[in-house]
Amino acid sequence: MSRNQNGREKGENMTKEERTLEIIDRLKKEYPDAGCTLDYNQAWKLLVSVRLAAQCTDARVNVVVKDLYGKFPDVDALADAPVEEIEKIVRPCGLGKSKARDISACMKILRDEYGGKVPDDFNALLKLPGVGRKSANLIMGDVFGKPAIVTDTHCIRLVNRMGLADGIKEPKKVEMELWKLVPPEEGSDFCHRLVFHGRDICTARTAPHCEKCCVEDICLKCGLQG
Repeated sequence: MSRNQNGREKGENMTKEERTLEIIDRLKKEYPDAGCTLDYNQAWKLLVSVRLAAQCTDARVNVVVKDLYGKFPDVDALADAPVEEIEKIVRPCGLGKSKARDISACMKILRDEYGGKVPDDFNALLKLPGVGRKSANLIMGDVFGKPAIVTDTHCIRLVNRMGLADGIKEPKKVEMELWKLVPPEEGSDFCHRLVFHGRDICTARTAPHCEKCCVEDICLKCGLQG
């Protein structure tokens, strides 16, 4: 029996709940220090970076925001900044006009309605321009230490391959499925570890490196792309 067949048999003999807990434990050991790969030291800066990260790498965002914050160092300054000036700086992240517009509008709301602070309420975050469920969950988990499930492309790809989701690709549906399986206190860090694992091992554009994978023996799609 091949290693892939053996891995699938082991995985198939586990419940989703058992597989989830085992994967969480193994990834925790593999990536003990995994965290958000966007650089920030204040909540509003993460809010800005998350918007810029749409269809852009975190590494590029981390470079671009240095110039942005150098010119507009706080919420008030960014709220008062002309949208055109913001756009000039964030253009390398792509979708410059829409991102600049959202950042400007978002900072104005933080200034006018929240005293320059980022709200620690999920539904309030969703009402901010340019903030969706993924961004709101990231803020809730990383800034406020509250339960969160961040369903980015790595998360969606990996949980489907591992057998924690069954062919579900819509982010909200994946999130809802994971809420049933992942202990609340583990959600935020688990999703960060999926990002690291997705970049290093369970890759999207090449065949996954299953021979190096710490969950290879319990993964239902070991060796498969998709």
